[in-house]
Amino acid sequence: MKNKLSLSVTDQSPVHDGALPSQGPRDTIKLAQACDQLGYKRYWIAEHHSTSAYSSPCPEILVGHLAQITSNMRIGTGGVMLTHYSPFKIAETFRMLSVLHPGRIDLGVGRAPGGDGLASAALSYPRQQIDPQAYPHQVYQIMGHLYDNLPDDNPFKSLETAPNVPENPEIWMLGSSDGSAAMAGQLGAAFALALFIGTHDRPTEIIDQYRDAFVPSPGLAKPQHMIAVAATCAENRDDAFRIAGTRAMWIFKAMYQGQIIPLPSPEEVEALYDDFSDREKAGFQDQLDHAVIGTPDDCRDQLHALADQYDSDEISVVSVTYHFADRLKTYELLAKACGLG
Repeated sequence: MKNKLSLSVTDQSPVHDGALPSQGPRDTIKLAQACDQLGYKRYWIAEHHSTSAYSSPCPEILVGHLAQITSNMRIGTGGVMLTHYSPFKIAETFRMLSVLHPGRIDLGVGRAPGGDGLASAALSYPRQQIDPQAYPHQVYQIMGHLYDNLPDDNPFKSLETAPNVPENPEIWMLGSSDGSAAMAGQLGAAFALALFIGTHDRPTEIIDQYRDAFVPSPGLAKPQHMIAVAATCAENRDDAFRIAGTRAMWIFKAMYQGQIIPLPSPEEVEALYDDFSDREKAGFQDQLDHAVIGTPDDCRDQLHALADQYDSDEISVVSVTYHFADRLKTYELLAKACGLG
């Protein structure tokens, strides 16, 4: 068991309690302020588009605000979905954030769309959509702009990344596969392995592949990785599983039935589950089986087991609940159980 395990937060800005979407960012602010006092290491904002369940389409804006109202945690994105954006624009945005909040900004990037095909088309309009295969080159360009080390034959070599000062974010590549891990290593970026996305196998060799592929960069001298997991913690085990059903049901409906719905309440989850076929019930259960759920002791033991399995000193926790109070309680209980602060 790891002697000291750091915990961080990945916040998808869920819309709680059937409220208006405008409440989502406000709840993110409240949760970030609480986690800053609880001893969490980082607080990352996810990016989602055109959905009633999540309310953070532009995480870089929340990053600036959260960095202003917190003082202890690193603040960043988990992540910016690069297929929608210009590498130069991202580099200048996060250079500015780093100038305003030196030593506290993380730039986490990914290649998932963060929404459906129509949202992706709208984000690119009137330009053509960027091929996801361009993702590693986009990261390479961002790093080149920030570290001022683009090769001489690069057409953007002469550009200055404003503000032109040596203040940069930590760069993290997010992924859920061995291909993403090797890519992060080759580029000299830190790597966050998303265990909360999908239910496919993520062998521990992924971390070995990242380390083996790692090439030092101006921003990172040696490999650095973490894992990210979904978690729900409550004083009572039955309550924890009941609360966790909200996230499991939303993902099941979205991924397996193509239905994008508001976050369902525990009561709605129960009603939906009762009408499921045996196969659908198994799919729903699969979502629960791939999350950390239980009492504080249960969750602490599961987190430490995962940290040992993936040789990670840091875990980022994603918690999605119907009631905001239940999500806040998850982070409070985990902080106490894992000895943060």
